[in-house]
Amino acid sequence: MIQQLDELKTKALQELGQIQDGKELESWRVRYLGKKSSLTSILRSLATLPLEERKSAGARANQVKADLESELQEKEPALREARLVSGTQKEILDISLPGRPLPNGRLHPITQTLNEILNIFVSMGFQIAEGSDVERDYYNFEALNIPAEHPSRDTLSTCWLEPETGSDEHTMLLRTHTTAVTARVIEKMKPPIRVIEPGRVYRYEATDATHLPMFYQIDGLAVDKGITMADLKGTLYEFARNFFGEERKVRFRCDYFPFVEPGVEMAIECLTCNGKGCRLCGYSGWIEILGAGMTHPEVLRRGGIDPEEYSSFAFGIGIERLPMLRYGIDDIRLFYGNDLRFLRQF
Repeated sequence: MIQQLDELKTKALQELGQIQDGKELESWRVRYLGKKSSLTSILRSLATLPLEERKSAGARANQVKADLESELQEKEPALREARLVSGTQKEILDISLPGRPLPNGRLHPITQTLNEILNIFVSMGFQIAEGSDVERDYYNFEALNIPAEHPSRDTLSTCWLEPETGSDEHTMLLRTHTTAVTARVIEKMKPPIRVIEPGRVYRYEATDATHLPMFYQIDGLAVDKGITMADLKGTLYEFARNFFGEERKVRFRCDYFPFVEPGVEMAIECLTCNGKGCRLCGYSGWIEILGAGMTHPEVLRRGGIDPEEYSSFAFGIGIERLPMLRYGIDDIRLFYGNDLRFLRQF
């Protein structure tokens, strides 16, 4: 057995000395040190030998294995150095050359805007709540004081899904506003509540410079004892100052939304003409950016919150409109056209 080991070592070292490239070296390693090599077979057969012979043969086999591994470790760097010096064929590696630059990725401008808005409201004590893009009719409409016969449903061009098996009614849809998350939050959470709700919404509309069938919204909700319209205005003033700058003027006017009473729209001074009037703002000097109001008592009641004890405010913001105003972008389709010339500007 010992003579067999010595012959194996001699043969292996002779072959190792003649190797000139990496592929041959790897083949040699597998042949003499791999799991199916002759040396491994000898080590496995030691158990069949008498005890005394097993000790001496085992010690010799381990020594041969260690010697071969040591020679292999010495051969590998010598082989790499020889390739670099000779500079032959395709194995040449000039380590002095600079590496190939890789393009840096960046967040989409809509994602950047979402993160900025969320950070502003989180700093004011709001927490983030999310919901499913596929929603039930109840949470998207009924729970928000919009029954089946309500005319405001006509303005929300809804993408209905196929009725459930055995039913003739369309009860599932792609949510038309993230206010659907508000309905679920009111139902599941107990006051005090302060949440901000980002997500995609869907409308069955033709695509043009200001409309898309899919876009982003953020809704906000606060429920507590003693909340008033002053709290709503203060919160939205703080948001506008953080996002558009402290010098930007803000205006509130009455508006109607089924799930708030009273309702308001919030507009900011036009960033293009600074309130003087231009084509972008319809020569009014103002641009509407969101709708808001005091949450309707019926919406609170449906969620199990007593409107006699608690009051609430809510608001909704269309995300794409904000970077369009901030950067003077005149076509909403640019955000989703995958044109790197446009996206690399942000």
